[in-house]
Amino acid sequence: MSIDLPLSVDRGADEPMSAQLVGQLRVAMGEGRLAAGERLPASRALAGVLGVSRTVVTAAYEQLYAEGWLEGRHGSGTYVTDGVAASRAPERPPPTRTARRAAIPGEIDLRSGLAWVGALDSPAWRRAWRLASGMPPQQRQDPHGLPGLRVALAGYIRRSRGVPCPVDGLLVTRGATNGLDLLAATVLRAGDRVGVEEPGYLRARAVLAGRGAELVPCPVDEHGLVVDGLPDDLRLVYTTPSHQFPMGGVLPVPRRRALLAWARRTGAIVAEDDYDGEFRYDVAPLPALYGLDPDVVVYLGTTSKILTADMGVGWLVGRPDLVADIALRREELNDRTAVVPQDALRLLLERGDLDRHVRRMRGEYARRRNVVVDALRGLPVRGDTAGLHLVVEVPAAVAGWVVGAAVERGVLVETLEHHPRGPWRASGLVIGYGTAADLAELRKGCEVVRELVERGQLDMAGGPTGTGSEVG
Repeated sequence: MSIDLPLSVDRGADEPMSAQLVGQLRVAMGEGRLAAGERLPASRALAGVLGVSRTVVTAAYEQLYAEGWLEGRHGSGTYVTDGVAASRAPERPPPTRTARRAAIPGEIDLRSGLAWVGALDSPAWRRAWRLASGMPPQQRQDPHGLPGLRVALAGYIRRSRGVPCPVDGLLVTRGATNGLDLLAATVLRAGDRVGVEEPGYLRARAVLAGRGAELVPCPVDEHGLVVDGLPDDLRLVYTTPSHQFPMGGVLPVPRRRALLAWARRTGAIVAEDDYDGEFRYDVAPLPALYGLDPDVVVYLGTTSKILTADMGVGWLVGRPDLVADIALRREELNDRTAVVPQDALRLLLERGDLDRHVRRMRGEYARRRNVVVDALRGLPVRGDTAGLHLVVEVPAAVAGWVVGAAVERGVLVETLEHHPRGPWRASGLVIGYGTAADLAELRKGCEVVRELVERGQLDMAGGPTGTGSEVG
Protein backbone atom coordinates (compact mmCIF):
# COMPACT_ATOMS: atom_id res chain seq x y z
CA MET A 1 0.00 0.00 0.00
CA SER A 2 1.04 3.61 -0.47
CA ILE A 3 -0.27 7.00 0.52
CA ASP A 4 -0.05 10.08 -1.71
CA LEU A 5 1.56 12.39 0.83
CA PRO A 6 4.84 14.36 0.67
CA LEU A 7 6.49 12.43 3.51
CA SER A 8 10.24 12.63 3.87
CA VAL A 9 12.93 12.47 6.53
CA ASP A 10 16.23 14.32 6.81
CA ARG A 11 19.02 12.18 8.19
CA GLY A 12 21.16 15.25 8.88
CA ALA A 13 18.55 17.11 10.94
CA ASP A 14 18.88 17.54 14.70
CA GLU A 15 15.36 16.15 15.20
CA PRO A 16 15.16 12.33 15.24
CA MET A 17 13.73 10.82 12.06
CA SER A 18 10.83 9.20 13.93
CA ALA A 19 9.90 12.59 15.41
CA GLN A 20 10.02 14.15 11.94
CA LEU A 21 7.64 11.50 10.67
CA VAL A 22 5.33 11.96 13.67
CA GLY A 23 5.11 15.69 12.99
CA GLN A 24 4.34 15.25 9.29
CA LEU A 25 1.69 12.60 9.88
CA ARG A 26 0.12 14.62 12.69
CA VAL A 27 -0.22 17.66 10.40
CA ALA A 28 -1.63 15.49 7.60
CA MET A 29 -4.28 14.03 9.91
CA GLY A 30 -5.07 17.36 11.52
CA GLU A 31 -5.62 19.01 8.14
CA GLY A 32 -7.71 16.12 6.83
CA ARG A 33 -5.26 15.00 4.14
CA LEU A 34 -5.28 11.69 5.99
CA ALA A 35 -8.97 11.08 6.60
CA ALA A 36 -10.58 9.48 9.64
CA GLY A 37 -10.78 5.73 9.15
CA GLU A 38 -8.08 5.69 6.45
CA ARG A 39 -5.64 2.82 6.64
CA LEU A 40 -1.93 3.61 6.89
CA PRO A 41 0.76 1.60 5.11
CA ALA A 42 2.39 -1.26 6.97
CA SER A 43 5.48 -0.10 8.82
CA ARG A 44 7.74 -2.23 6.59
CA ALA A 45 6.22 -0.78 3.39
CA LEU A 46 6.49 2.84 4.53
CA ALA A 47 10.04 2.29 5.71
CA GLY A 48 10.90 1.04 2.24
CA VAL A 49 9.37 4.09 0.57
CA LEU A 50 11.26 6.48 2.87
CA GLY A 51 14.49 4.53 2.80
CA VAL A 52 14.71 4.20 6.59
CA SER A 53 14.71 1.29 9.01
CA ARG A 54 11.40 -0.18 10.05
CA THR A 55 12.18 0.88 13.64
CA VAL A 56 11.81 4.55 12.63
CA VAL A 57 8.29 4.02 11.30
CA THR A 58 7.28 1.72 14.18
CA ALA A 59 8.38 4.32 16.75
CA ALA A 60 6.40 7.02 14.93
CA TYR A 61 3.27 4.86 14.78
CA GLU A 62 3.58 3.97 18.48
CA GLN A 63 3.82 7.65 19.44
CA LEU A 64 0.75 8.57 17.38
CA TYR A 65 -1.10 5.55 18.77
CA ALA A 66 -0.33 6.71 22.33
CA GLU A 67 -1.53 10.23 21.50
CA GLY A 68 -4.81 8.89 20.11
CA TRP A 69 -4.25 9.76 16.45
CA LEU A 70 -4.06 6.13 15.34
CA GLU A 71 -5.84 2.94 16.30
CA GLY A 72 -5.07 -0.70 15.62
CA ARG A 73 -7.68 -3.13 14.36
CA HIS A 74 -6.85 -6.74 15.14
CA GLY A 75 -5.61 -8.54 12.05
CA SER A 76 -6.37 -5.58 9.84
CA GLY A 77 -3.74 -2.88 10.28
CA THR A 78 -3.32 0.68 11.51
CA TYR A 79 -5.99 3.31 10.88
CA VAL A 80 -6.57 7.01 11.51
CA THR A 81 -8.82 7.32 14.54
CA ASP A 82 -12.32 8.59 13.86
CA GLY A 83 -12.75 12.33 14.47
CA VAL A 84 -9.11 13.46 14.42
CA ALA A 85 -9.39 15.88 11.50
CA ALA A 86 -9.03 19.45 12.73
CA SER A 87 -12.21 21.48 12.75
CA ARG A 88 -11.69 24.75 14.56
CA ALA A 89 -14.94 26.38 15.57
CA PRO A 90 -15.34 30.03 14.64
CA GLU A 91 -14.54 32.50 17.38
CA ARG A 92 -17.61 33.83 19.19
CA PRO A 93 -17.93 36.17 22.14
CA PRO A 94 -17.54 34.23 25.39
CA PRO A 95 -20.87 33.79 27.21
CA THR A 96 -21.52 34.08 30.88
CA ARG A 97 -20.99 30.96 33.00
CA THR A 98 -23.72 28.36 32.49
CA ALA A 99 -25.21 25.97 34.98
CA ARG A 100 -24.31 22.28 34.98
CA ARG A 101 -26.48 20.45 32.46
CA ALA A 102 -26.66 17.28 30.41
CA ALA A 103 -24.49 17.03 27.33
CA ILE A 104 -26.17 17.13 23.94
CA PRO A 105 -25.01 15.18 20.86
CA GLY A 106 -21.85 16.63 19.36
CA GLU A 107 -20.56 18.15 22.58
CA ILE A 108 -17.36 16.92 24.24
CA ASP A 109 -18.08 16.31 27.92
CA LEU A 110 -14.95 16.71 30.07
CA ARG A 111 -16.77 16.84 33.39
CA SER A 112 -15.89 14.38 36.14
CA GLY A 113 -17.92 11.50 37.55
CA LEU A 114 -18.25 9.29 34.47
CA ALA A 115 -16.74 5.97 33.40
CA TRP A 116 -15.88 5.20 29.78
CA VAL A 117 -18.06 2.34 28.57
CA GLY A 118 -16.59 2.11 25.06
CA ALA A 119 -14.27 -0.76 26.03
CA LEU A 120 -16.86 -2.99 27.71
CA ASP A 121 -16.64 -6.61 26.60
CA SER A 122 -20.06 -6.62 24.96
CA PRO A 123 -20.44 -10.42 24.57
CA ALA A 124 -19.53 -11.03 28.25
CA TRP A 125 -21.80 -8.16 29.34
CA ARG A 126 -24.78 -9.42 27.35
CA ARG A 127 -24.21 -13.03 28.44
CA ALA A 128 -24.16 -12.10 32.13
CA TRP A 129 -27.37 -10.08 31.89
CA ARG A 130 -29.12 -12.72 29.79
CA LEU A 131 -28.33 -15.47 32.27
CA ALA A 132 -29.14 -13.26 35.27
CA SER A 133 -32.51 -12.27 33.82
CA GLY A 134 -33.55 -15.93 33.89
CA MET A 135 -33.19 -16.06 37.66
CA PRO A 136 -36.58 -16.61 39.37
CA PRO A 137 -37.82 -13.69 41.51
CA GLN A 138 -37.25 -13.89 45.24
CA GLN A 139 -40.07 -13.48 47.71
CA ARG A 140 -37.78 -12.12 50.41
CA GLN A 141 -34.25 -10.84 49.83
CA ASP A 142 -31.37 -11.10 52.28
CA PRO A 143 -30.52 -7.47 53.23
CA HIS A 144 -26.82 -8.40 52.99
CA GLY A 145 -27.23 -9.26 49.29
CA LEU A 146 -27.06 -12.48 47.27
CA PRO A 147 -24.78 -14.99 49.03
CA GLY A 148 -23.00 -16.00 45.82
CA LEU A 149 -22.21 -12.40 44.93
CA ARG A 150 -20.88 -11.68 48.42
CA VAL A 151 -18.43 -14.58 48.12
CA ALA A 152 -17.34 -13.44 44.66
CA LEU A 153 -17.00 -9.82 45.77
CA ALA A 154 -14.93 -10.76 48.80
CA GLY A 155 -12.47 -12.48 46.49
CA TYR A 156 -12.39 -9.56 44.08
CA ILE A 157 -11.72 -7.01 46.84
CA ARG A 158 -8.94 -9.19 48.18
CA ARG A 159 -7.34 -9.46 44.71
CA SER A 160 -7.83 -5.90 43.52
CA ARG A 161 -7.34 -3.89 46.71
CA GLY A 162 -4.98 -6.12 48.67
CA VAL A 163 -7.08 -6.47 51.81
CA PRO A 164 -8.82 -9.45 53.46
CA CYS A 165 -12.57 -9.20 53.20
CA PRO A 166 -14.75 -11.43 55.42
CA VAL A 167 -17.99 -12.45 53.75
CA ASP A 168 -19.93 -11.84 56.97
CA GLY A 169 -18.58 -8.28 56.98
CA LEU A 170 -19.75 -7.49 53.43
CA LEU A 171 -23.10 -6.00 52.42
CA VAL A 172 -24.14 -5.46 48.79
CA THR A 173 -25.42 -1.92 48.16
CA ARG A 174 -26.69 0.12 45.23
CA GLY A 175 -23.42 2.08 45.15
CA ALA A 176 -20.99 3.91 47.40
CA THR A 177 -23.45 6.72 48.16
CA ASN A 178 -26.15 4.22 49.13
CA GLY A 179 -23.62 2.47 51.39
CA LEU A 180 -22.74 5.78 53.07
CA ASP A 181 -26.43 6.51 53.59
CA LEU A 182 -27.03 3.12 55.23
CA LEU A 183 -24.00 3.63 57.47
CA ALA A 184 -25.18 7.11 58.46
CA ALA A 185 -28.72 5.87 59.13
CA THR A 186 -27.29 3.23 61.45
CA VAL A 187 -24.61 5.05 63.47
CA LEU A 188 -25.57 8.75 63.43
CA ARG A 189 -27.99 10.66 65.61
CA ALA A 190 -29.36 14.09 64.77
CA GLY A 191 -26.71 16.70 65.53
CA ASP A 192 -23.70 14.35 65.41
CA ARG A 193 -20.65 16.11 64.01
CA VAL A 194 -19.23 14.52 60.85
CA GLY A 195 -16.00 15.49 59.15
CA VAL A 196 -16.09 15.96 55.36
CA GLU A 197 -13.23 16.82 53.03
CA GLU A 198 -13.02 20.45 51.91
CA PRO A 199 -13.38 20.53 48.94
CA GLY A 200 -15.15 17.24 48.61
CA TYR A 201 -17.94 15.15 47.13
CA LEU A 202 -21.24 17.04 47.24
CA ARG A 203 -23.46 13.96 47.12
CA ALA A 204 -21.75 12.53 50.20
CA ARG A 205 -22.33 15.84 51.99
CA ALA A 206 -26.00 15.78 50.99
CA VAL A 207 -26.43 12.20 52.26
CA LEU A 208 -24.84 12.97 55.62
CA ALA A 209 -26.75 16.22 56.06
CA GLY A 210 -29.95 14.37 55.17
CA ARG A 211 -29.33 12.04 58.12
CA GLY A 212 -29.19 15.02 60.48
CA ALA A 213 -25.39 15.35 60.75
CA GLU A 214 -23.64 18.63 61.45
CA LEU A 215 -21.01 18.83 58.71
CA VAL A 216 -17.51 19.89 59.75
CA PRO A 217 -15.29 20.92 56.78
CA CYS A 218 -11.82 19.34 57.03
CA PRO A 219 -9.13 20.80 54.75
CA VAL A 220 -7.18 18.86 52.15
CA ASP A 221 -3.82 19.56 50.53
CA GLU A 222 -1.90 18.03 47.63
CA HIS A 223 -1.75 14.71 49.54
CA GLY A 224 -5.39 14.51 50.58
CA LEU A 225 -7.08 14.91 53.97
CA VAL A 226 -5.09 16.92 56.51
CA VAL A 227 -5.22 14.72 59.60
CA ASP A 228 -3.49 17.03 62.07
CA GLY A 229 -6.10 19.15 63.77
CA LEU A 230 -9.11 16.87 63.23
CA PRO A 231 -11.60 17.66 66.02
CA ASP A 232 -11.90 15.00 68.70
CA ASP A 233 -15.71 15.23 68.82
CA LEU A 234 -16.41 13.86 65.34
CA ARG A 235 -18.60 10.76 65.23
CA LEU A 236 -17.51 9.93 61.68
CA VAL A 237 -15.16 11.26 59.01
CA TYR A 238 -15.76 10.71 55.30
CA THR A 239 -12.64 10.51 53.12
CA THR A 240 -11.45 9.50 49.64
CA PRO A 241 -7.83 8.46 50.39
CA SER A 242 -6.96 6.62 47.17
CA HIS A 243 -7.70 9.64 44.95
CA GLN A 244 -9.11 12.61 46.82
CA PHE A 245 -12.18 14.00 45.11
CA PRO A 246 -11.82 16.42 43.45
CA MET A 247 -8.21 17.54 44.09
CA GLY A 248 -6.65 14.15 43.30
CA GLY A 249 -4.26 13.69 46.23
CA VAL A 250 -3.25 10.19 47.36
CA LEU A 251 -3.09 9.90 51.15
CA PRO A 252 0.43 8.77 52.15
CA VAL A 253 0.95 5.90 54.57
CA PRO A 254 2.14 8.02 57.55
CA ARG A 255 -0.97 10.17 57.30
CA ARG A 256 -3.15 7.06 56.95
CA ARG A 257 -1.70 5.65 60.17
CA ALA A 258 -2.22 8.99 61.92
CA LEU A 259 -5.88 9.04 60.80
CA LEU A 260 -6.46 5.53 62.15
CA ALA A 261 -4.72 6.35 65.44
CA TRP A 262 -6.99 9.41 65.77
CA ALA A 263 -10.08 7.25 65.08
CA ARG A 264 -9.06 4.68 67.71
CA ARG A 265 -8.37 7.38 70.28
CA THR A 266 -11.65 9.25 69.70
CA GLY A 267 -13.94 6.31 68.92
CA ALA A 268 -14.84 7.75 65.52
CA ILE A 269 -15.62 5.76 62.37
CA VAL A 270 -13.69 6.38 59.14
CA ALA A 271 -15.86 6.00 56.01
CA GLU A 272 -13.49 5.21 53.14
CA ASP A 273 -14.96 5.87 49.69
CA ASP A 274 -12.80 3.92 47.22
CA TYR A 275 -14.71 5.12 44.17
CA ASP A 276 -11.87 4.68 41.61
CA GLY A 277 -9.04 3.09 43.61
CA GLU A 278 -8.37 0.40 40.98
CA PHE A 279 -6.84 2.93 38.60
CA ARG A 280 -3.34 4.26 39.27
CA TYR A 281 -0.70 5.14 36.67
CA ASP A 282 2.61 5.72 38.46
CA VAL A 283 2.74 2.65 40.73
CA ALA A 284 0.46 -0.27 41.55
CA PRO A 285 -2.83 0.69 43.26
CA LEU A 286 -2.34 1.31 46.98
CA PRO A 287 -4.06 -1.09 49.40
CA ALA A 288 -7.31 0.19 50.80
CA LEU A 289 -7.23 2.09 54.09
CA TYR A 290 -9.60 -0.55 55.46
CA GLY A 291 -6.82 -3.14 55.36
CA LEU A 292 -4.77 -1.22 57.94
CA ASP A 293 -7.49 -1.27 60.60
CA PRO A 294 -10.80 -2.98 59.77
CA ASP A 295 -12.15 -2.25 63.25
CA VAL A 296 -12.47 1.51 62.68
CA VAL A 297 -12.86 1.77 58.88
CA VAL A 298 -15.96 1.11 56.80
CA TYR A 299 -14.98 0.51 53.19
CA LEU A 300 -17.31 1.68 50.40
CA GLY A 301 -16.96 0.54 46.79
CA THR A 302 -18.93 0.71 43.57
CA THR A 303 -19.12 -0.63 40.02
CA SER A 304 -19.91 2.84 38.65
CA LYS A 305 -16.26 3.53 37.72
CA ILE A 306 -14.98 0.04 36.91
CA LEU A 307 -18.06 -0.82 34.78
CA THR A 308 -20.90 1.68 34.54
CA ALA A 309 -23.27 3.52 36.85
CA ASP A 310 -26.10 1.63 35.11
CA MET A 311 -25.02 -1.52 36.96
CA GLY A 312 -26.34 -0.03 40.19
CA VAL A 313 -24.31 -2.27 42.51
CA GLY A 314 -21.77 -1.44 45.21
CA TRP A 315 -20.49 -2.82 48.48
CA LEU A 316 -19.92 -1.92 52.11
CA VAL A 317 -17.30 -3.76 54.18
CA GLY A 318 -16.78 -3.39 57.91
CA ARG A 319 -16.75 -5.17 61.26
CA PRO A 320 -19.22 -8.09 61.08
CA ASP A 321 -21.17 -6.82 64.11
CA LEU A 322 -21.51 -3.34 62.59
CA VAL A 323 -22.52 -4.77 59.21
CA ALA A 324 -25.18 -6.90 60.95
CA ASP A 325 -26.60 -3.71 62.53
CA ILE A 326 -26.58 -1.99 59.13
CA ALA A 327 -28.44 -4.94 57.59
CA LEU A 328 -31.14 -4.69 60.29
CA ARG A 329 -31.49 -0.96 59.72
CA ARG A 330 -31.70 -1.59 55.99
CA GLU A 331 -34.66 -3.91 56.49
CA GLU A 332 -36.40 -1.21 58.52
CA LEU A 333 -35.83 1.26 55.67
CA ASN A 334 -37.03 -1.27 53.05
CA ASP A 335 -33.86 -0.54 51.10
CA ARG A 336 -32.66 -3.21 48.66
CA THR A 337 -30.40 -3.83 45.68
CA ALA A 338 -32.08 -5.26 42.57
CA VAL A 339 -31.45 -9.00 42.21
CA VAL A 340 -30.76 -9.18 38.45
CA PRO A 341 -27.82 -6.72 38.52
CA GLN A 342 -26.41 -8.57 41.52
CA ASP A 343 -26.52 -11.87 39.70
CA ALA A 344 -25.08 -10.34 36.52
CA LEU A 345 -22.14 -9.02 38.53
CA ARG A 346 -21.70 -12.42 40.18
CA LEU A 347 -21.41 -14.04 36.77
CA LEU A 348 -18.90 -11.43 35.56
CA LEU A 349 -16.81 -12.10 38.65
CA GLU A 350 -17.02 -15.89 38.65
CA ARG A 351 -16.10 -16.13 34.95
CA GLY A 352 -13.14 -13.77 35.38
CA ASP A 353 -14.68 -11.21 33.02
CA LEU A 354 -14.55 -8.35 35.51
CA ASP A 355 -10.88 -8.92 36.42
CA ARG A 356 -9.96 -8.98 32.72
CA HIS A 357 -12.00 -5.82 32.14
CA VAL A 358 -10.29 -3.93 34.96
CA ARG A 359 -6.84 -4.92 33.71
CA ARG A 360 -7.75 -3.76 30.24
CA MET A 361 -9.24 -0.51 31.52
CA ARG A 362 -6.07 0.35 33.44
CA GLY A 363 -4.30 0.47 30.09
CA GLU A 364 -7.14 2.31 28.35
CA TYR A 365 -7.43 4.95 31.07
CA ALA A 366 -3.65 5.36 31.09
CA ARG A 367 -3.82 6.14 27.37
CA ARG A 368 -6.69 8.59 27.90
CA ARG A 369 -4.87 10.24 30.78
CA ASN A 370 -1.72 10.60 28.64
CA VAL A 371 -3.70 12.24 25.84
CA VAL A 372 -5.24 14.72 28.30
CA VAL A 373 -1.94 15.59 29.99
CA ASP A 374 -0.24 16.05 26.62
CA ALA A 375 -3.05 18.27 25.32
CA LEU A 376 -2.89 20.40 28.49
CA ARG A 377 0.91 20.73 28.35
CA GLY A 378 2.17 23.96 29.83
CA LEU A 379 -0.70 24.25 32.32
CA PRO A 380 -0.33 23.45 36.05
CA VAL A 381 -1.90 19.98 36.43
CA ARG A 382 -2.35 18.01 39.65
CA GLY A 383 -4.00 14.75 40.68
CA ASP A 384 -3.14 12.94 37.44
CA THR A 385 -1.42 9.87 38.92
CA ALA A 386 -4.66 8.00 39.63
CA GLY A 387 -8.37 7.89 38.95
CA LEU A 388 -10.41 9.28 36.08
CA HIS A 389 -9.97 13.04 36.50
CA LEU A 390 -7.38 15.72 37.16
CA VAL A 391 -7.30 19.39 38.13
CA VAL A 392 -5.87 22.35 36.23
CA GLU A 393 -5.04 25.11 38.71
CA VAL A 394 -5.91 28.56 37.36
CA PRO A 395 -7.34 31.74 38.94
CA ALA A 396 -11.05 31.59 39.74
CA ALA A 397 -11.90 34.38 37.30
CA VAL A 398 -10.16 32.57 34.46
CA ALA A 399 -11.72 29.21 35.38
CA GLY A 400 -15.24 30.65 35.43
CA TRP A 401 -14.74 32.40 32.09
CA VAL A 402 -13.27 29.28 30.48
CA VAL A 403 -16.34 27.20 31.43
CA GLY A 404 -18.65 29.58 29.59
CA ALA A 405 -16.35 30.10 26.61
CA ALA A 406 -15.81 26.36 26.27
CA VAL A 407 -19.56 25.71 26.00
CA GLU A 408 -19.61 27.96 22.95
CA ARG A 409 -16.89 25.76 21.46
CA GLY A 410 -18.86 22.58 22.18
CA VAL A 411 -16.86 21.53 25.27
CA LEU A 412 -18.30 20.98 28.76
CA VAL A 413 -15.96 21.44 31.71
CA GLU A 414 -16.48 22.36 35.36
CA THR A 415 -14.67 24.41 37.98
CA LEU A 416 -13.57 23.50 41.47
CA GLU A 417 -16.28 25.83 42.71
CA HIS A 418 -18.79 23.14 41.75
CA HIS A 419 -17.48 20.89 44.54
CA PRO A 420 -16.66 22.66 47.83
CA ARG A 421 -18.87 24.30 50.43
CA GLY A 422 -17.61 27.21 52.47
CA PRO A 423 -14.41 29.21 51.99
CA TRP A 424 -11.83 27.66 49.67
CA ARG A 425 -8.53 29.13 48.59
CA ALA A 426 -7.67 26.94 45.58
CA SER A 427 -9.30 27.43 42.19
CA GLY A 428 -9.20 25.71 38.85
CA LEU A 429 -10.85 23.35 36.39
CA VAL A 430 -11.75 19.69 36.93
CA ILE A 431 -11.09 17.62 33.78
CA GLY A 432 -12.66 14.16 33.57
CA TYR A 433 -11.44 11.61 31.04
CA GLY A 434 -13.76 8.71 31.83
CA THR A 435 -16.34 10.14 29.43
CA ALA A 436 -18.03 9.07 26.22
CA ALA A 437 -15.47 11.08 24.24
CA ASP A 438 -13.01 9.06 22.18
CA LEU A 439 -9.28 9.80 22.22
CA ALA A 440 -9.46 12.30 19.38
CA GLU A 441 -12.35 14.14 21.04
CA LEU A 442 -10.51 14.15 24.37
CA ARG A 443 -7.50 15.73 22.70
CA LYS A 444 -9.61 18.27 20.85
CA GLY A 445 -11.59 19.21 23.96
CA CYS A 446 -8.48 19.62 26.10
CA GLU A 447 -6.76 21.68 23.42
CA VAL A 448 -9.77 24.01 23.44
CA VAL A 449 -9.47 24.27 27.23
CA ARG A 450 -5.74 24.98 27.04
CA GLU A 451 -6.24 27.64 24.38
CA LEU A 452 -8.97 29.35 26.41
CA VAL A 453 -6.96 29.20 29.65
CA GLU A 454 -3.95 30.79 27.96
CA ARG A 455 -6.16 33.44 26.39
CA GLY A 456 -7.94 34.10 29.68
CA GLN A 457 -4.69 34.43 31.63
CA LEU A 458 -3.34 36.84 29.03
CA ASP A 459 -6.51 38.92 29.08
CA MET A 460 -6.57 39.03 32.88
CA ALA A 461 -2.96 40.24 32.87
CA GLY A 462 -3.80 42.96 30.36
CA GLY A 463 -1.71 41.36 27.60
CA PRO A 464 -1.53 42.38 23.94
CA THR A 465 -4.81 40.68 22.99
CA GLY A 466 -6.89 42.38 25.63
CA THR A 467 -7.04 44.51 28.73
CA GLY A 468 -8.60 42.03 31.12
CA SER A 469 -12.18 43.15 30.43
CA GLU A 470 -13.27 39.78 28.98
CA VAL A 471 -12.36 37.72 32.03
CA GLY A 472 -14.22 37.99 35.31
